[in-house]
Amino acid sequence: MERVSGIRKFGDTEIEALRVIECLKKAGMEIKDIRQFMDWCVEGPSTYPQRKAMFEERKAHMEAEIAHMNRALDMLKFKCWYYEQAIQDGSEDRLKELIPDHLPEGIQKAYENAHSC
Repeated sequence: MERVSGIRKFGDTEIEALRVIECLKKAGMEIKDIRQFMDWCVEGPSTYPQRKAMFEERKAHMEAEIAHMNRALDMLKFKCWYYEQAIQDGSEDRLKELIPDHLPEGIQKAYENAHSC
């Protein structure tokens, strides 16, 4: 990083590093692990396996989080549909007969995903 009249001027390398750090923070990586990653970058190619393992672990964690959030989202989709129908019908009677195997196709998939695990 160079300074011009006392003002920091970031180059492409520093900006890319900041982008990576921001992404890792959004991915839920702890500061100590981000620091470890940055140290490995300075150490060079010998740390490629450690860096890859770190990202593989974070990726698996995020995929599990996304699956969990998608189940929650599908529950909300199902409940929105359910209560929209209950409002139209004036009761839940017809809907209770549809659950669990006779729901409309798109809602059936959301219901099944919301109730999986």
